[in-house]
Amino acid sequence: MTHDHDLVLRPTAAQREAALNPPPGRNGGDLVVETLAGLGATTVFGLPGQHALGVFDALRRSSLRYVGLRVENNAGFAADAYGRITGEAAPLLLSTGPGALTSLAALQEAAAASAPVLAISSQIPSPGLGGGRHGYLHELPDQAASFQGVVKSVHTARTQSQIPSAIAEAWKSALTAPHGPVWVEIPQDVLLAPTSLPVVTAMDATPDDLVPRPELTSVAAELLSGAARPAIIAGGGVVRSDASGKLRRLAELLDAPVVTTYGGKGAFPWAHPLSLQSWLEDRHTTDFLEDADVLLVVGSGLGELSSNYHTFRPRGRVIQIEADLGKLESNHPALGIHADARLALQALLETATERRDPGAAERVREVLSRVSDRIASQELTLEQSLLTAVRRALPARSPSFWDMTILSYWAWCGFDPRGTNLMHSSQGSGGLGYAFPAALGAAVADPTHPVLAVSGDGGALYSIAELATARQHDLPVTWLIIDDGGYGILREYMTDAFGEPTATELTRPDYVALSESFGVPGVRTTPESLETDLTRALATPGPSVVVLPAVLRMFAPTHLGQGG
Repeated sequence: MTHDHDLVLRPTAAQREAALNPPPGRNGGDLVVETLAGLGATTVFGLPGQHALGVFDALRRSSLRYVGLRVENNAGFAADAYGRITGEAAPLLLSTGPGALTSLAALQEAAAASAPVLAISSQIPSPGLGGGRHGYLHELPDQAASFQGVVKSVHTARTQSQIPSAIAEAWKSALTAPHGPVWVEIPQDVLLAPTSLPVVTAMDATPDDLVPRPELTSVAAELLSGAARPAIIAGGGVVRSDASGKLRRLAELLDAPVVTTYGGKGAFPWAHPLSLQSWLEDRHTTDFLEDADVLLVVGSGLGELSSNYHTFRPRGRVIQIEADLGKLESNHPALGIHADARLALQALLETATERRDPGAAERVREVLSRVSDRIASQELTLEQSLLTAVRRALPARSPSFWDMTILSYWAWCGFDPRGTNLMHSSQGSGGLGYAFPAALGAAVADPTHPVLAVSGDGGALYSIAELATARQHDLPVTWLIIDDGGYGILREYMTDAFGEPTATELTRPDYVALSESFGVPGVRTTPESLETDLTRALATPGPSVVVLPAVLRMFAPTHLGQGG
């Protein structure tokens, strides 16, 4: 009897000949790029550095496309977006010490958003490893320790023969649910040394399936099928696992209203009769969800933003489907199902029975009407009109990327992405500077649709250098910069808390003139002409900048006891 583990893949004659006679002039860096190509990578992001030159030299002998950014953190944001858009692990090539550490904030966002980023960094030469202080340039006492608490897994290759397996293991980790960033480091001398090892060909790094336990999905299906007032919260896990179609079928089977978290934007059709949209920072929505007798939470840990700043107190039975074990029941007691959202929803579809609730759609309309009336009472017409203008200008299949700025906070709640995996922001970890470099990564992944980035002037200053990247690669990204003269949301927070702001006001450049100095066309717009100017910019090939001088306000919060 033959078992699977007894099977050995036998090389073809051509593979055997190539293995016995590898081409000359290869080094350890070639093993890195050959492994990436063998795993299916086509594009890598990064920034060169002294210890990593072996990898970058090898790139010119490979078929991989290299997209270099100007700051490592921005390269990480670009890789993050590439991973989100393609669902593939996005290689990020970094150098030792300062270069590696500069990527940390981007990797934190990738971890929070479950974006598959494969970071590969150089290390100091092998004789210096081990925690000593040898005086090497860029040396850290323990570089991997700096990333241990941020990424999913850390892998070190200390010899050339370890490189293919270490990278394949990291690749598998990045793409096994929950997706996330991983870290590989390789010493400089290992990358530079000539190698006689065979050319790396096909690598097997198939992700593991995270399958739900059937006894748990059976109980969940029974609870949902027999519920009087079921409701669903859909998070980013639905988007990452490409499960929006299954979510819709389950919601329709159960007549269950659905609200999407900010990370789950697009997981459920915005205009569907059962769609509560994304108004999570609203007491009317919170009350509705608390009143559900069975609440299905899919692909969300119900963190700060998804729980209306931890004011959410569900009264019914909660069922939580979550691929990240650490998030399972971390905020609310639940029937916890540790599984990939797609596989768990499929199991529920196979076991749940149809329930009809003719009044469900009417209750959804009532909640949305109350939310609309509350916003209308605050006289925030400028902010609403700007969001409407952006939506009208942005083509239906174009992705958008949003920085931590006031218009983004509005968009989290009130923007219709018109599709799954089309709206992304840095609300996972909340760092500044995400939108523009992430939009560049998305444009690299799919240049057939124009991409929109939205930043405030504070966040824009983090990313200005990448105008050079946009121009160099001629990427179809339009960057909308809302210029309010400072850190607008922090200005609001401080004024509310202390009566006046401190450290929020900024001297900033003329963004139009600055963008044009990079060879990127720029235009200064007004609220009245935003839709026209943004439409024109998005329709023009290559990068562009649209600057809107405006001071925006947030809608009033409605946490516990603040409804109305």
